[in-house]
Amino acid sequence: MTNDTAGESRLFEPTTLGPLALPLPNRLVMAPMTRNRADADGTPGPLMATYYAQRASAGLIVAEATTPNAVGQTYANIPALYDPAHVAGWRTVTDAVREAGGRMFVQLQHGGRVGHPDNSGYVPMAPSAVALPEEIHTPGGRRPSVVPREMTLDDIRSTVADFAAAARRAVEAGFEGVEVHAANGYLLHQFLAKNTNLRDDEYGGPVEHRIRFVVEVVRAVADAIGPERVGVRISPGVAVNGVEEGDETEELHRALVTALAGQEGLAYLHVVFADPGQPLFREIRKIWPGTLIANPVLGWGGPLPADGGRQAGERLLAAGADLISLGRSFLANPDLVERLRTGAPLNAVREAGLMYAGGETGYTDYPTREGARVLVG
Repeated sequence: MTNDTAGESRLFEPTTLGPLALPLPNRLVMAPMTRNRADADGTPGPLMATYYAQRASAGLIVAEATTPNAVGQTYANIPALYDPAHVAGWRTVTDAVREAGGRMFVQLQHGGRVGHPDNSGYVPMAPSAVALPEEIHTPGGRRPSVVPREMTLDDIRSTVADFAAAARRAVEAGFEGVEVHAANGYLLHQFLAKNTNLRDDEYGGPVEHRIRFVVEVVRAVADAIGPERVGVRISPGVAVNGVEEGDETEELHRALVTALAGQEGLAYLHVVFADPGQPLFREIRKIWPGTLIANPVLGWGGPLPADGGRQAGERLLAAGADLISLGRSFLANPDLVERLRTGAPLNAVREAGLMYAGGETGYTDYPTREGARVLVG
């Protein structure tokens, strides 16, 4: 037996997203999750359209990390947005989601040093020639990471332009907007952290220099498609992909969020692994004037809580968040919103290897609570 408990939670209230005033039927966001189901050239196919349309009841879907240029590719079968074929492929996805009643942004992510010639065909480039301290997945198995090429000023300018061009293609492909990925140890985050940014020019050294690249990318993307269509994702204190902020986390993210707040009219700020009990989260809420999406800590790599993150989301709403993003809960439950609303049991997430294995298994074959697979198209 299930209980309809929608009246007890703001998670299920309709709202609107930022200055775009995009109507959202609830406050639950499907977080971007790499799934490695694009074609080898980065073009999304029908299987991706099915996957996202199955989850269209989310208030907002933020589609998985998508590379703005070839050298920024992280792993095999990652979607891209630098070629007309990519636009056409993504258009099939956004059309399917819109037909199912959903709304989508797409995350733009450059891997920086998190890349490999076997994946992209290029030596990766990064703020400094500091290699990822772990192996990386390639089509031929795990390989030692390579030392990236330090970006020149021309590389920096061209990469900023590539983000802006990818944003324009995203709108052409039918997305409502884009999320600039400045988190989780990828290129923009690499510029922020001292252990990956050893530069001594205007993009390195003091905090105000190390935030410059992120701010320039966000400004260029906002100029390209309008700030109301641009969100930004950050991960204060999250040490993944070898990025270490050390004792600078608070200073670094205060400065970054203050600078981003100066770009008026952005759609949202998305904080990874937000903790309502942490002073920095409360300070970010005070600094950030617009919509704040919070992604709760639900056990890194471990089993999900039985409620799929509902209680954690409610605590974050009470602490000032406007929207709550969930990842694996949406992965395993196409009808997550209805399950959370009614208290229905959740599907368990299958073993992690299926997240990236390709094909339908562990992707489009999770059942709804009635036991049916959701088929689209």
